[in-house]
Amino acid sequence: MNETLVLIGFLVLVSLILMVDIGVFHKKDHEVGFREALVWTAVWVSLALATGVLIYFFGNMIHGLDNVEAITSRAEDFKHPILDQLSAVTSDETAKHIYNRNLALEYITGYLIEYSLSIDNIFVIVLVFYSFGVEKQYYHRVLFWGILGAIVMRFLFIFLSAELIQRFEWILVIFGAFLVFTGVKMFLERKKTRSIDTQNHPVIRFTSRFFRVNREYRGHRFFLKIDGRIYITSLFIVLLVIEFSDVIFAVDSVPAIFSVTKDPYIVYFSNIFAIIGLRSLFFLLINIMEKFRFLHIGLSFLLVFVGIKMILPFIGFLGNIHIPTLTSLFIIIGIIGLSILASLIIPVSKEQKANL
Repeated sequence: MNETLVLIGFLVLVSLILMVDIGVFHKKDHEVGFREALVWTAVWVSLALATGVLIYFFGNMIHGLDNVEAITSRAEDFKHPILDQLSAVTSDETAKHIYNRNLALEYITGYLIEYSLSIDNIFVIVLVFYSFGVEKQYYHRVLFWGILGAIVMRFLFIFLSAELIQRFEWILVIFGAFLVFTGVKMFLERKKTRSIDTQNHPVIRFTSRFFRVNREYRGHRFFLKIDGRIYITSLFIVLLVIEFSDVIFAVDSVPAIFSVTKDPYIVYFSNIFAIIGLRSLFFLLINIMEKFRFLHIGLSFLLVFVGIKMILPFIGFLGNIHIPTLTSLFIIIGIIGLSILASLIIPVSKEQKANL
């Protein structure tokens, strides 16, 4: 019951934040500039970090844990790497501190993984907007509704995945292998030009088959009523394509967070705050993405790392290796930081300049 109340409270809070965002600050459609995007990025990151602080002090309340026995039992259920520390603890307050500190660290690490991998999703979203010729003033509205859909889809994906992991822990090996495969594939295909087929995309074929489609753009409207019939607009098709791409993206990013924590609530909280911040990050990076040309390489290494981290505990002859969460956090920061630093320091060749 306590978990249900926390989850409902979290969803209500997120809904209120998004309603204030679209109903007050972005009521009128306009092109979001770099400065505005920077401010909103700072706001969303601050909210995410503030949630981390709350988890640090009150994380045990998510599952209603108030004594050493309950905390130890839950740590065993979700394979938290603090069982050795808890085994020597007799004080309830000390147990809460150890548990909450670990939970906050898992949350921040998961948030950083999702936020970093969101950068690759931004490249796809930019490609979708450009391919369909969407005016920049409507970007924010499409992303807003896309996030609402993502909140629902991630909820289903994360909690179903958590249930599978609880029942069949070996599925983590499959997740890990898939992440390694995806990371290697991303590295090998980093120089390939991405494209969106606006005529034969599966979402477009589906909507054209089952719905009435009006190919025109009518402002920010997703639906039109013509001669008493409801039509979906091209802008709504763009929204569906972005939702579809987010589902594909979640197949990579959600298992990546499960490499850090098996607690579905921490996975979901970190995931949602990263998704909410995706919009401002999108507008922040849209005009400077070409400056960070090594980010794709960094993201590919990040995926390979979390995949290997997920697989290692199941390789018996290596001695059941577990990479500590704090170590993972430093490695993730290092991978992303080095890819950004390399992009800024290493000069662009003449051939690369011609392709920018």
